Amino acid sequence: MSKNAKFFDELNGHGSDPRPPYRDYNAWFKSEDLQRLRKKSSEAEMFFRRTGITFNVYGEAEADERLIPFDIVPRIISSREWSRLKRGIDQRVRAINAFLHDIYHRQEIIRAGRIPVELIANNVAFLPQMIGVQPPGGVYTHIVGTDLVRTGEDEFFVLEDNARTPSGVSYMLENRETMLQMFPELFSKISVQSVQDYPTRLSRSLSACAPPACTGKPVVAVLTPGIHNSAYFEHSFLADNMGAELVEGSDLRVVDGRIAMRTTQGYKAIDVLYRRVDDDFLDPLNFRPDSVLGVPGIMDVYRAGGITIANAPGTGIADDKAIYSYMPDIVEFYTGEKAILKNVPTWRCSEPDSLAYVLDHLSEVVVKEVHGSGGYGMLVGPAASKKEIAAFREKLTAKPGNYIAQPTLALSTVPILTKAGLAPRHVDLRPFVLVSPKGIDLTPGGLTRVALKEGSLVVNSSQGGGTKDTWVLEE
Repeated sequence: MSKNAKFFDELNGHGSDPRPPYRDYNAWFKSEDLQRLRKKSSEAEMFFRRTGITFNVYGEAEADERLIPFDIVPRIISSREWSRLKRGIDQRVRAINAFLHDIYHRQEIIRAGRIPVELIANNVAFLPQMIGVQPPGGVYTHIVGTDLVRTGEDEFFVLEDNARTPSGVSYMLENRETMLQMFPELFSKISVQSVQDYPTRLSRSLSACAPPACTGKPVVAVLTPGIHNSAYFEHSFLADNMGAELVEGSDLRVVDGRIAMRTTQGYKAIDVLYRRVDDDFLDPLNFRPDSVLGVPGIMDVYRAGGITIANAPGTGIADDKAIYSYMPDIVEFYTGEKAILKNVPTWRCSEPDSLAYVLDHLSEVVVKEVHGSGGYGMLVGPAASKKEIAAFREKLTAKPGNYIAQPTLALSTVPILTKAGLAPRHVDLRPFVLVSPKGIDLTPGGLTRVALKEGSLVVNSSQGGGTKDTWVLEE
C-alpha cells in the first residue's frame, strides 16, 4: 500500500485492481506509450494557451494572468454513483430555493426556531431590498455549483453551496473539448455522457424564467464587470455559445420601465440578465453609490417584474458558511426528508464552546471565513506553520463570528499524469445545476479540481490547483 492508503483511491479503491468505472480506461492506459501521453499533455497546454483559457490572480502584478493546469487523465464516475449524487443535489437545490423564498417572505424557519434570527438579521449577505420580492417563476438560484468531496466508496460530502455566481463551467466544457480532440479513440471505446449541450440547456433554462413583461421570444444577455475580471473568459465564452449578448453596465439603461441594451439600431429591451456582477455593484441607486459596474434603477425594474436577474439578488446568504452549518435542518424543514448528501461537521466559532474547541485544536482543523471563497482567508491546520497558526489565532479571537471550522477530511485521490506515470492527487467536484419553473437540470459531470502538489488538500486554481475532465459513464 502507498503512503496515501488512508485516502480513498478512486482508481483502485483500497485494493490494487482498478475499480469498475476505471477498468476500461486503465486497460487503454496500459497499452499506451508514456512518452506519447506526455506529448499530448504538452499539446493540451498549448491548446489552452491559444484559446486564451486563463484566469486572473488579484494582488500579484507580475503574474496577474495564469493558465489553469489541465491534467489529461479523466476523473471517472459510474452511472450508479451519479444517480445518487443527482438525487442529493436535486433535494438540496430545492431546499435552498425554498429557504431563500422563506427568509425574504414569511420567515417560517425562524419562527419555528430552526435557525437563530441573528444569523439572518446580522448577515451582510441578507438584502432587505429583497423582502417581499417574488422573482419570476419563483426561482432564486438559476445556476448552482455544489462543491462535493469524497471520502469513501459511497461517502460524499457537500463542502459548500455556490448559489451566488458559481464559476468554472467554461473549464468543464473546454476540458471535454480538449479530451475529444486529443483522444477520440477513447470515446469510441468508453461510453461517456455528454456535457457539450450545456450552453443550449442554460439558454433554454434562463429563457423559461422570463418575467411577466416578456411578450415574445426572451432576450437573454450576460452582464460582465469587464475584461479585468478573473472569470471574463467564462463570461464571453458562455455568451458566445448561448448566442446571447455580452454587456457591461455602461451598455444598459432603463427605457420605458425595462432594462434595455445599446445596439446599432438603438436600445433593445432585455428579458433575462445573467449577471456576473456582485450584489453590491448591481445598482448604485440601491447598493454601492460608487459602482460603475451595474445599472442605476435595475432593482426598481426587477421589483416591478420588468426583468429576470439570474441569480436573484440576495442569494449570497445561501453561500454563507454559518448558514451552511444549518443545511441538514434546512433540507429537512422544506422537503420533509433527511438530507441525502451529508454536510461536513462544522463548528460555528461565534458560539463560545465551539470557539474554545477550535482554538485548542487549530493544528488539526480547517478554519474558513464565513463569506470567504477561492481558498483565500483560510487556515489548513495540519499544513500550517506554528507562525501561521499563531497569526490566525489572533484573527479568530478578534472576530470569531467571521469564521467556521471543520475537521480535515481524508479527501479521495484520483490519478494524474506525472513524469513517472500515474500518481494520486486530491480532488473535489463542482457539478452545475440549472433551475427553472420547468424543473432542475443537472449536467452529467462537472468541474473536477485537483491539487497538483503532492499531499496538498487545496484544489483552487488561485492556490496552485488544476482541472481535469469529469466522465459520467452511460448506464
